[in-house]
Amino acid sequence: MKKIQAIRGMNDLLPDDIASWQYLEKTVIETLTRFGYREIRFPIMEQTSLFKRSIGEVTDIVEKEMYTFDDRSGESITLRPEGTASCVRACEQHGLLYNQTQRLWYMGPMFRYERPQKGRYRQFHQIGIETYGLEGPDIDAELLLLSHSLFQALKLQDCVSLEINSLGSDAARAEFKAALVEYLSLHKQSLDEDSQRRLGSNPLRILDSKVAATQALLDGGPSLLDYLDAESKAHFATLQQLLDAAGVPYRVNPRLVRGLDYYGRTAFEWVTDKLGAQSAVCAGGRYDNLVEQLGGKPTAAVGLAMGLERLVLLLQAQGVVPSEAENSLDVYLVAVGDVQLSALTLAKSLRESLPSLRLLMHCGGGSFKSQLKKADKSGAAVALILGEDEAVNDTVVVKYLREDKPQQNLARTELADALAHYCGPR
Repeated sequence: MKKIQAIRGMNDLLPDDIASWQYLEKTVIETLTRFGYREIRFPIMEQTSLFKRSIGEVTDIVEKEMYTFDDRSGESITLRPEGTASCVRACEQHGLLYNQTQRLWYMGPMFRYERPQKGRYRQFHQIGIETYGLEGPDIDAELLLLSHSLFQALKLQDCVSLEINSLGSDAARAEFKAALVEYLSLHKQSLDEDSQRRLGSNPLRILDSKVAATQALLDGGPSLLDYLDAESKAHFATLQQLLDAAGVPYRVNPRLVRGLDYYGRTAFEWVTDKLGAQSAVCAGGRYDNLVEQLGGKPTAAVGLAMGLERLVLLLQAQGVVPSEAENSLDVYLVAVGDVQLSALTLAKSLRESLPSLRLLMHCGGGSFKSQLKKADKSGAAVALILGEDEAVNDTVVVKYLREDKPQQNLARTELADALAHYCGPR
C-alpha cells in the first residue's frame, strides 16, 4: 500500500526543529508586548470576495495562487493568502475601528499555491502587525523601530537592512503609472516575458523585477519619487527624520513597491543577502484606503508581516539558535521494579514544588541499565533513581549526569531543595 505523504509545499515541523521556532516566536511576542501591542486571532478561511476586493483581481495572488473552493452550501471559500484583509474584516465586524486606535498582532499559517522552494512554501507562517486610526508618520516610524528592536533581540541586526519608499497618493501613483507604461511601451520587446504581461495588468510590479536587463531598462525611466504629491512628500520626509533621530539605518529605494493593491504612501522591506533569492524577511506599509474599500469608515492603517520560515532559516544560517543544553531536560526519573505508583506521586510532588523543573518520568519498564542509558541520552542534568528499596524507605538516589559529583541518597523531603538550582528562568 502506498504511504500517504504531506501535500507538496506543506511541511512538517519536527521536534528537532521546534526549538528554533519557539525561540523566534517567544522573542517576537516579548518584543510586541514591550511595545504595547495586543494579539488578535481570526479564522484561516474567509469568503473569497474578501481577498478579491482587498488584494486586487489582477494580482498574481488572486489570479494564480489562492486556494479557493466552494463549500457544501455553494459559497466560495478561500484559505487566507495573507492576514491584513482578515484582520480588517475582524476588526470592522466587531466594532474595533470606528473612533478608536488599535495596535494588534497575529500569528499563524497562510496559504498560496506557488512553486515550492527554500523559504517559500504553499503553507507558510507569518507574524503580522497592524495599526489603525493613526495617520502620522510617527506610527510608521514606530513599526520600523519595533522591527529593528526585534532583529536586535534575535541577534540578526547585522544580517538585515531596511529599504523604504513612498508610493504616494492614488492620484500621484496613477500619474506615475501612466508615465511608466508610456516609457516601457516604447521598449516592450526588451522586457522579460513576465514584465510584458504585467505591463497591461499591474505595471508597478515591473519595478520589482529581478531580471537584470529589465532593471537596467528601468534606470532610464521615470521615478516614483518625482511624482509624489505634497502631503506624501512631507509624510515621507518626516518619517526619514524620525528614523534618523531613532538611529535606525535605512536606504531609500524608489523602486520598492508592494505586491498588493491596497498599499499607498509608506512602503518598506527588511532584506538580507544570506538566503539567496528569498531576500525579504519582513515587509509592509501604509494602507489607508483598505478599511473603507471593505465597507468601513475611512481609517488610517499601517502594518507589516514577517515570514517565520525565512527568519528560522536566517537564525540557523547565523548560528543564532538555542543550544541543546538550553532545551534539554533537568531531571529524568528512573523507576525500577514495582514502583509505578510511587514514581508517579514523586513526579507530581516535584512538579508542584518546582513548577519550572523539566522532568521526564520513565514509562514502559526496562532494566536499570537501559533506563540509565536513556536518562543520559535525554540530556538531563540529573537522574533520580527510584527502586523498590527507595520506595519503601521514602528515599531517592540522585545521580549527577553532567557534573563530577558523587551520587547521593536523599529523603524525598530533601529533593526539592536539592534540585531547585536546576530550575533557572525559562
